[in-house]
Amino acid sequence: MRKSSPKTKPITTKPAATGWSAPIYVYWFIILFFIAATFYILGRSHGMIHNPATLNEEILMQANDYFNSGKEKLASGDIEGAIADLTAVVDSGAVSNTAYLARGEAYMLIGDYKKAMADFNSAIEHDATNVLAFYDKALLEMRLEDYDAAMVDINNALVVAAMSENSPVALRDLYAKRGQLNLWLKNWDGAIADYTNSLSHPDGTVSADVYAERAEAYTARGDYADAINDYASAMQVIKEQLNGVTDMELGEKLSHDVMLYTEKSAALYLKLDNKSAALTNLQGALQIATALNDTDSVEHLEKLVSDLQKSIDSERGKTVTMDQVSMATPDAAN
Repeated sequence: MRKSSPKTKPITTKPAATGWSAPIYVYWFIILFFIAATFYILGRSHGMIHNPATLNEEILMQANDYFNSGKEKLASGDIEGAIADLTAVVDSGAVSNTAYLARGEAYMLIGDYKKAMADFNSAIEHDATNVLAFYDKALLEMRLEDYDAAMVDINNALVVAAMSENSPVALRDLYAKRGQLNLWLKNWDGAIADYTNSLSHPDGTVSADVYAERAEAYTARGDYADAINDYASAMQVIKEQLNGVTDMELGEKLSHDVMLYTEKSAALYLKLDNKSAALTNLQGALQIATALNDTDSVEHLEKLVSDLQKSIDSERGKTVTMDQVSMATPDAAN
């Protein structure tokens, strides 16, 4: 019996691959089209479509207009508008250092500290010799109570400012700010040295706060006489300022500072056991409080004056009594 041969399967061949089919080409074309359209729309929204490698004159002029507009809005209090304009400058790639710095200041004003910090860091990355960027960053870090970082940045600002002929922040102000930072860190010697350096520089305007804060450092160190002298200097600066003040609110604020420093001086005189000078200062502070119609301070100071006067009268009475005894003793012996 013959065996039947097995059936063979028909041989089929696959067509050779010839690349992507037409539908795939269409698919990728659509994707690329939408990507290009998206970038075009974003560019038009800022009015600045450009080649990142080459910023032409028109783009630079637009960026400058946005920057000036942002600065004006920042000065007028339109913070959101300022951020929008300054963001347009940053996105353009032109004058990014100053735009980052200004936008960081705007973010700090509205309390967006994370974005402010990022902008200050970007400003420093673009220009490591920007005194104002280091200074603003230090101010932000002080607000965030990151005092170690603030000390690093204020030191950087001082180094850069010392090498600059036209620093946007005066050395007087930089030393004063570092003095304040040292005061907060309870580094009394460092604070006194910084405040002294601040006062020794002729640039900028002398601030009563520098004298008053150095007085606090002297007080903490136990140098009461030096502290009294600094409070007197602070009050002298304020009195000169009051001569030209037309703003009622500012005038009251300055007068309140004089009242406070006068009272602190009285407390220091008591530490030096000079009750007479302390009483004179308290009476002066009371007169200022009365003129300001500050009822709480008037009540507080009246009590201090009354208590101190009683203490002085009591001591005088004891002195008189002892004098009488010493004078009467020889007579009694006779």
